Amino acid sequence: MLMKAKELKGYQLDSIDGTIGSAREFYFDDQYWSIRYLVAKTAGWLSDRKVLLSPYSVSAVNPVDETVSLTLTKKQIQESPSIDTDAPVSRQFEDSYYDYYGYPAYWGGPYAWGYYPYLERNQAYWTGWDLNRAPWDPHLRSTEEVTGYRILASDGEIGHVEDFIIDEETWAIRYLIVATTNFWPGKKILVSPQWIASVSWATREVVVNLSRETIKNAPEYLEDSELTRDYESVLHGHYDRDGYWIADLTPA
Repeated sequence: MLMKAKELKGYQLDSIDGTIGSAREFYFDDQYWSIRYLVAKTAGWLSDRKVLLSPYSVSAVNPVDETVSLTLTKKQIQESPSIDTDAPVSRQFEDSYYDYYGYPAYWGGPYAWGYYPYLERNQAYWTGWDLNRAPWDPHLRSTEEVTGYRILASDGEIGHVEDFIIDEETWAIRYLIVATTNFWPGKKILVSPQWIASVSWATREVVVNLSRETIKNAPEYLEDSELTRDYESVLHGHYDRDGYWIADLTPA
């Protein structure tokens, strides 16, 4: 299931023994563009802490009830490693966080989720992985922060980031929704992170290795329409790129 980040924001977060709050924003890494944490707005519960939830702890997302079901208890969340409200997520914190929950480190293998291209929740598959492999160093970004970044084609600006489309199965960001208001009024297009050439976090710019004309002629994204595999195939075909459903299986 593909979901828009702005729609998922505000979903109620239900632990095993009660609601803990709602989804506030999401942290993703800048290599695989995968969601690594849901940031919880706890509405008074643990109000002095920033509560981070790994997709490993998500058992279901229900768009009808607008809820996210977790496999954790309130006590587990309360006793998890603490991070200061305004502090960035450090490797030291992530090490202690993953040790506490017993999750396999996503940065320790050749795929987006370590030793598996998808979120593998079956613990039987976690054993036997080569945990001595040299890890890569993820840098985490906030979807809230990156919203509004300018999008530049190879030959000029085309618009700005309006939202993100997240794959609920893998928690990968599949597309950036780009609003082209100042260039092609009323038109929105989708850009895959796989087509990004570079990102300047300092100047808030994302450069894609596509021309403005190619992007202008791409299939339009209509927010009220269902994002089907047929549409995605046409979109990727327009850009002469393999679909992520193929690229995901290729190790880094």
